[in-house]
Amino acid sequence: MAPTATTPTVYVIGAGMVGLVTAFELANAGHAVTVIDPEPASGATHHAGGMLAPAAEVVYRQDPLFPLMLAAAGWHEEIFPAVAAHTGRTLGHRTEGTLVVAGDKADAAHLAELTDYQDAHGMSVERLTVREARRLEPALSPRIAGAVSLPGDTQVFPRMYAEALIDACRDLGVRFHAGTVESVTDEAIALRGGEAIDLVDGDQVVLACGLGAARIGGWFTGANPLRLRPVYGDILRVKAPETGEIVTRVVRGFVEDRPVYVIPRVDGTIAIGATSREDDHPGPLVGGVHQLLRDAIRLVPALEECEFLEATCGARPGTPDDLPYLGRISPRIIVSTGYFRHGILLSAFGARVTRELVEGRAPGIDISACDPLRHGA
Repeated sequence: MAPTATTPTVYVIGAGMVGLVTAFELANAGHAVTVIDPEPASGATHHAGGMLAPAAEVVYRQDPLFPLMLAAAGWHEEIFPAVAAHTGRTLGHRTEGTLVVAGDKADAAHLAELTDYQDAHGMSVERLTVREARRLEPALSPRIAGAVSLPGDTQVFPRMYAEALIDACRDLGVRFHAGTVESVTDEAIALRGGEAIDLVDGDQVVLACGLGAARIGGWFTGANPLRLRPVYGDILRVKAPETGEIVTRVVRGFVEDRPVYVIPRVDGTIAIGATSREDDHPGPLVGGVHQLLRDAIRLVPALEECEFLEATCGARPGTPDDLPYLGRISPRIIVSTGYFRHGILLSAFGARVTRELVEGRAPGIDISACDPLRHGA
């Protein structure tokens, strides 16, 4: 299939959140874009929690991630109104903020240590008494032992947002191709079934297909340097009772040191997540479902009144150091994958940097820690 655009085309391989935000960012800047994916938004994006949480998602000893997460949160605030201008669909964005609570005294000690760590790294954290937390969210259990507020940590419903992004991309002229990519070189993109897209002067390719990037050959010799692994996470969806919302903010918490979160959606549903496991079970496990329900109800007892809708399991693309792979690897190929637990948040970061690389500019933020070839032989 030969390109029909008269200007150079950027081919974005992958239509998960990273690929869709990247396609929109490029198209909104005037680039001709073609997205290649047989099932847009069907992978990790379909199962994601969607928290835009640079403070709550802080992980010890992952300091290189912090400035990327903070920058991404700010860039989302620029992207949302731009997307809204090109679609009538709801984005599913909520800005009430996040509460993090502790299930018992030991969890409260953990929360206090984490709060000190967040403070030390410039995160916006407000310490609350249990009474203050329950005044904000009356459905919280009176048994919680501590709480903090993260007013800058918001959320988006990934399924809604993906639909809005696809609609906005189409409005900007982005083409969608339902092919499966098998290999990529600086000369061509080979698709399953023998179809090929010849690259002409100025064309570029972005590998933004999550775990699928590990299965695409052609651009390297020997072993694929992208050492991606699936990290599975069970997540639940329930429906709030007819009496109204149970919580208005994201409630994250620790119960006997196990993390759990409760996310109220704009459609009246609530997401409860998420486990993290590295095994050979791509579907939701009974143990994970039980753990999530038990811990969520421990923090928000009124969840027992909800209708159970579904349990699903997503595979996050992890790397050996849990930092993303982002950067140019050849004159025409850019890699943008490996965002692990932060794919929704860091999609804005990946999109902004990719656009800068496509346009031949140095990224406005240090991406040296994200070198796509750092784990190669």
